[in-house]
Amino acid sequence: MSEIFSNIAAIFVTIPILGYVLIFVISKQITKHHRRAVRYALDGSTILFIISVHFLIMTIWEKSFLWLIILLILMIGVAVAFLNWKVKQEIDYNRVFRGFWRFNFLMFFSAYVILIIIGIVQSVSNAVS
Repeated sequence: MSEIFSNIAAIFVTIPILGYVLIFVISKQITKHHRRAVRYALDGSTILFIISVHFLIMTIWEKSFLWLIILLILMIGVAVAFLNWKVKQEIDYNRVFRGFWRFNFLMFFSAYVILIIIGIVQSVSNAVS
């Protein structure tokens, strides 16, 4: 049983877009609202993209930059909180966390796409030479 769970988790970490689609389909069936389903899918798949970026970096460069990823996430959190405080003159924690989490999705989704392209190019160049 644990092997099945491990394989499913590995699939979602390797291909986090499948996690996004699965969360979207399930939440769309439950809520019947497209926008709400998209928000739930974005929020739910963010952690998959973060983990996936970490493992892609380890695969491509054979080094762990987990400390840098955590530092980046913390800096994003501080920046979002600071911007919210500058605009609103007070910190709305729900709004800050939503902005922080969605910005992380954008960052790590972009990083995932870029790292996939780098990995493919590197793999092809190694195969050719």
